[in-house]
Amino acid sequence: MQRNYKLLKSICIVRLSAIGDVCHAVATVQAIQRHYPDAAITWVIGRVEHSLVSDISGVKFVVFDKKRGLKSYLDLHKQMVGKTPYDVLLQMQTSLRSNLVGGIIKAKRKIGFPVSKARELHGFFVSEHLPETEAFHVLDVFKHFASGINVPNFEARWDIPIPPSAIANISNWLNGKSGHVVISPSASNIERNWLPSRYAAIARHCFEKGLVVVITGSKANREIELAKKIEELAGVHIVNLAGKTNLKELLGLCRFARLVIGPDSGTIHMATTQLTPVIGLYAHSNPKRTGPYLDQATIADAYTPELVSRKNSKSLSLWGHRLKGASLMSEISTAQVISLIDQTLSQDWNTRDLSSRY
Repeated sequence: MQRNYKLLKSICIVRLSAIGDVCHAVATVQAIQRHYPDAAITWVIGRVEHSLVSDISGVKFVVFDKKRGLKSYLDLHKQMVGKTPYDVLLQMQTSLRSNLVGGIIKAKRKIGFPVSKARELHGFFVSEHLPETEAFHVLDVFKHFASGINVPNFEARWDIPIPPSAIANISNWLNGKSGHVVISPSASNIERNWLPSRYAAIARHCFEKGLVVVITGSKANREIELAKKIEELAGVHIVNLAGKTNLKELLGLCRFARLVIGPDSGTIHMATTQLTPVIGLYAHSNPKRTGPYLDQATIADAYTPELVSRKNSKSLSLWGHRLKGASLMSEISTAQVISLIDQTLSQDWNTRDLSSRY
C-alpha cells in the first residue's frame, strides 16, 4: 500500500554519533527539511556531536549524554512522557545504545536500515526496514532513509553555521591568512593513525609549497603528543592547534583551508561539509563506505590492495567490514600522499578570505 507522506507533521531522527556520521546525517536531515518545510523535526543526538550542529536552523535537538549511563535513558524517558507520538521515527543508527534510545521514543512508525545492514537487535526496535539498496557509502544509505519518506533524490549539501567568535580565533591563530593546509593526524582508533615521520614529511612538503601548515587534534594526551612529535620531526614552522580548538573552530579551520589531510576521522568529513578538498588515508575501513564523500578520487587507499593480497576481495562488498593490523597504515607511502597533494593543489580553487567572514 502506498503511504501518504504529505501529512507528515512530526519527524524524529535518531543518530547519536559519531562526528563523521553526524556530518553525513546533516545532509539528509536538511534535505528532509526542504521537502517538508512545515514538519517539526526532532533529532536525538550525542552530547559531543550536538556541539557541532546545535545551531542548525529548524531542528529541535534532544541531547543524549552516554556518560550518564542509565540516567541518560531515564532523562530521555522523562522528556518523552506525555508527548504525542511522532508521525515517523528514522532509526539512523544500529548500535544497541541507539536502538534502546529509539525504543523509548513513541512514534506511529519506526523505520530502520535494510535487513542486510542491521545489527545489534535493530529489527526489534523498528516497525519496518527500508528495502534493500545498492547504496554503499554511509551518506548514500542515509539518503535512502529520506527516499523512504518520499523525499526526492538530492545532491548532498550542508549548512552548518560557524560563529563569528570561532572565525575571529582562527584569524588570530593564522595571522589573518587563509588557504592553509590542515593535517589532522589522529583517528579514534590508534591503529588508523599514519606514521609520525610520514606526516612530518608531508608537512615539510606543504610548507615548501608556501602553505601555512596547521596540525589539529583533540585534548586527549595521545593526540597532543602525536602532534608534538610531528612538529619536532618536520623541522619547519607549524601552527600546532592540537588540544586548543572546539568543534566549531575546527570546522572553521576546515572551511578556510586549501586542503585537509587525515585518516578516517570526523575532521575529514567536517571538511567535506565545507566543500574543502580532502585527502583521506585509509587502510582499515572501506573508503567506498566511509571515505570523504566528495573526494573519492584523492584517497590513499591501502584497504583495497590489502584485501586483494589476502585473496578476500569478496569483503569489498560487505557493508561495515574492517581490517585489523597495527602495520596496515604503513602500506600508504609518503610519495603516494605527496602525489595526491600536488594533484589537489594544481586544481583551481576559489580561495575563501578569512577577513570577509564569507
